Amino acid sequence: MTEHTAPLADRMRPRNFSEFFGQDEIVGAGKLLRKLIDSDQLSSLVFWGPPGTGKTTLAHIVAEATRSQFIKISAVMGGKEELRQAIARAESAQVNGQRTILFIDEIHRWNKAQQDGLLPQVENGTIILIGATTENPSFEIIGALLSRSRVFILKRLETGEITKILRHALADKERGLGKLPTEIAGETLDLLANLSGGDARVALNGLEIAIKSKIKEPAANRQLPKSKIVIEADDIKEALQKTHLVFDKNGEEFYNLISALHKSMRGSDANAALYWLARMFEGGADPLYIARRVLRFAAEDIGVADSRALLVANAAYDACHKLGAPECNVHLAEAVVYCALAKKSNALYVAYSEAAKDAQATSHLGVPLHLRNAPTKFMKNIGYGKDYKYNPDFDGPVEQDYLPKELKGKKYL
Repeated sequence: MTEHTAPLADRMRPRNFSEFFGQDEIVGAGKLLRKLIDSDQLSSLVFWGPPGTGKTTLAHIVAEATRSQFIKISAVMGGKEELRQAIARAESAQVNGQRTILFIDEIHRWNKAQQDGLLPQVENGTIILIGATTENPSFEIIGALLSRSRVFILKRLETGEITKILRHALADKERGLGKLPTEIAGETLDLLANLSGGDARVALNGLEIAIKSKIKEPAANRQLPKSKIVIEADDIKEALQKTHLVFDKNGEEFYNLISALHKSMRGSDANAALYWLARMFEGGADPLYIARRVLRFAAEDIGVADSRALLVANAAYDACHKLGAPECNVHLAEAVVYCALAKKSNALYVAYSEAAKDAQATSHLGVPLHLRNAPTKFMKNIGYGKDYKYNPDFDGPVEQDYLPKELKGKKYL
């Protein structure tokens, strides 16, 4: 069909800013990154953003625009030896007056010692580092390296931006699919763009799979198909059927999702709470983890305002333990909705926090004698339990202190 063997997403990688769609806040005319390049003031950079938003592409474009040698290392595969070789190449290029951009993909996967190894070359200008990460650089990149870099945040691409990328690929006869007699309606392209989750790579790969699946000629036939290739909505859905939900069980997005669930329940928005629950559950989160967080919420954010919330949350946890996924989804949904609609109070949380502070500050105070148990005659003789009033023996309130005298009258609730 075509002499191209690389995936469409790789073939269509933008070669310059004019071919780059999206991220106008970063690469638009007059924006900081463009100014740094135009004024030849480029320093080390960190590109932080979700997959498929253009981090690797931007690094290539920056190297091309600055006429720099480009060296790429994958932090997943590369290590000390690859870094040593890259530095040797950079030093050789420096002798000839050429700058080197060292691009480290998924730099967050390198440990502190590996990241420390970059510092001397970054400081003396042997390399200009561009690191790409899907994780929050504040947590994943060492402070010394981060302080020497400018961080640019890349956002998920909008549907319209991905649609432009798809149209460009369909029209490009050199690197794209322009030589194929393809027919695809605008709403079908929009569907693909929507289903891609803001990831241009997913969108392009989906388009390529959908088109290849409709070509009738045998693989050995190198001639372009003569019959029109009509791509419809069902073809797109089938091509993307293995697309996974955007959910990282170990990364920052995991904590963003649980935070959204908490805040939606706290704000009594049951609909939003259900949505964030579904995002986590359908993305493969451990149901018991979600149940534990809801169980904590029931006491921390609802507490005595509606004690039944704790019972419902505990029952949901028990159901998750007994049934597991996917059957326990409705039990979690019931607990989440109940907690979202319940009256809120953090009185217990605040009260315990205050009591904990006092406990830490007054741990030297002994238990009042009348509150102590006296299981032996000796203990009774030295005053343990003396004058203690057994409440059920009295009709009505009992005048009796239960705190150390130093804390008498202290109120937590």
